[in-house]
Amino acid sequence: MTAAREPVVVAALRTPIGRRGGALSGLKAVELLRHVLAGVIAEAGIEPGQVDQVVGGCVTQAGEQSLNVTRNAWLNAGWDPAVGCTTVDASCGSAQQANHLVAALIGSGAIDVGIACGVESMSRVPIGVNLYQGPGHYKTADYPWDDPPKSQFGGAERIAAREGFTRADVDAYGVASQHRARQAWDAGHFTAEVLPIAGLARDEGLRETTCAGLAGLRPNVPGAVHTAGTTSQISDGAAALLWMSRDRAEALGLRPRARLLGQTVTGADPYFLLDGPVAATARVLTRTGMKIGDLDTYEVNEAFAAVVLNWARRYDVDPARVNTGGGAIALGHPLGCSGSRLLVTALHELERRDAETALVTMCCGGSLGTATILQRV
Repeated sequence: MTAAREPVVVAALRTPIGRRGGALSGLKAVELLRHVLAGVIAEAGIEPGQVDQVVGGCVTQAGEQSLNVTRNAWLNAGWDPAVGCTTVDASCGSAQQANHLVAALIGSGAIDVGIACGVESMSRVPIGVNLYQGPGHYKTADYPWDDPPKSQFGGAERIAAREGFTRADVDAYGVASQHRARQAWDAGHFTAEVLPIAGLARDEGLRETTCAGLAGLRPNVPGAVHTAGTTSQISDGAAALLWMSRDRAEALGLRPRARLLGQTVTGADPYFLLDGPVAATARVLTRTGMKIGDLDTYEVNEAFAAVVLNWARRYDVDPARVNTGGGAIALGHPLGCSGSRLLVTALHELERRDAETALVTMCCGGSLGTATILQRV
């Protein structure tokens, strides 16, 4: 890949994240997604028809989110129908993989301008409806893996038990996430990345949280250490990043803001299900020749508190340096949106701090892990 073909980010925005049944629940996923698509197009000052392809993430592709929700959002906006659109599913890492794919399309010369995005309206299309309403189930009679009971909930508990994390440990992390998110919002750290919609300009998941309050919550499953206060929230939202080849950005007079130093999607042990961030981080560091200390910021999706605590322990990173503006426990986790949301947040945080590199990593269903190293340019 030549320097001229290097994929760079020129615009990055997200909606505020709505709580289940909250301010965004009256909007279809296509409305959320077209809002951020319009936002990054307007921010770059280009015409919609100048986009070659859009790749979007969405996990529960059923009902209003079925039949290629990315394409349907584009068509609902009334823009040039010649623009191609694809929807991908890598579980919670879907929108992160969308960015990997768009960057690769640009780097290969297949396209010059692409949008990577993601959306999920969990209020309107509940998680699992594309499986539990059938027909059938993907597991065969000879399925060879010992998946955790209760899926992700069980995986989080297996990790907590393996690492010796107690209810007090995870509760303390849940309080810290809420505290960091409130501090970040009060300081205006998220303002530049959020495009208000439906009268909502701030993430709805923030709530007053104490260790004493969390201690009174019922565990997700009997005997578990995690509760609703230490688990990612069910949410609605969308996020998008506009990518271009460096030469196209320069020809249009647009400032490149970031590039990918490394990317991966990899598998992990299905017994623990949620160890993906550990495996993905190892792989992306190996591929880039970097060390964990070379990175300035870390965004590790807060699917469950134990996932982040485990990652920080494995890489000897002070948990206070991870998710410095809070994470999915406080802000929310619209499944198909979060990979792009984390990249949007990481980019704006690098710019705010005048820092250089950020790692974004997520655990995903199917015992997958995603990792991206983003560098300001």
